[in-house]
Amino acid sequence: MSAAPAPKKDPAAVEAEVREKIHLEILKRTGAYHANDHVLLPSGQHTSEYIEKTLVTTEPSFTEVLSTGPGALILSHCVARAHPSRPVVVYGTKGLSSGKRRVSLPVEFHRLLRPGTKVLLVEDLMSTGSTLNLLIELAEGLGAHIVGIGCLWRRTSVDLGGRPVFSLVSRDFPTYNPEECPLCRKGVPLNEEFVRRRMHRKPSAVQEPHPS
Repeated sequence: MSAAPAPKKDPAAVEAEVREKIHLEILKRTGAYHANDHVLLPSGQHTSEYIEKTLVTTEPSFTEVLSTGPGALILSHCVARAHPSRPVVVYGTKGLSSGKRRVSLPVEFHRLLRPGTKVLLVEDLMSTGSTLNLLIELAEGLGAHIVGIGCLWRRTSVDLGGRPVFSLVSRDFPTYNPEECPLCRKGVPLNEEFVRRRMHRKPSAVQEPHPS
């Protein structure tokens, strides 16, 4: 009889396991994690493993945080402020060119993404990964090294060249064409609040008065 196939691991469990391994590797590199030792604890107890907490924040894991779009820019600013190495926030602009998605970087930031620069990408919502792939291509084209990607919500498990992706939420939700929407067929009222709010949102502006 052939052996039964191994049960598939839950994607969330796999992600948590990979994340823990990466974090443990950081602790080892900083010298914060001691293992296979005989350590006397301040309590008087003995142990074989010890965490020297003051060394945890000495890992210079990245020097720049790169993002694009207002939502992601706010997140990247929070990440940069929270990280002990105080990385620089760099932002790109995105739009459409001849019907194709395009990401560009202001020329003032080019000097910050030098060869060998360690960059963390930050995105708010990761769906197809197209914006992130463009950011990766842009940063690596300038010689920078992408150390990882962080996002608020990850809808898909799209591969980004094997780079580690960390998200607060990993959960997909289906989208439908209006003519194929099962909620429309059931007669569920359509909530247009979020689209309406965006359409009616107007930027604030002040203009210099004309000379009298």
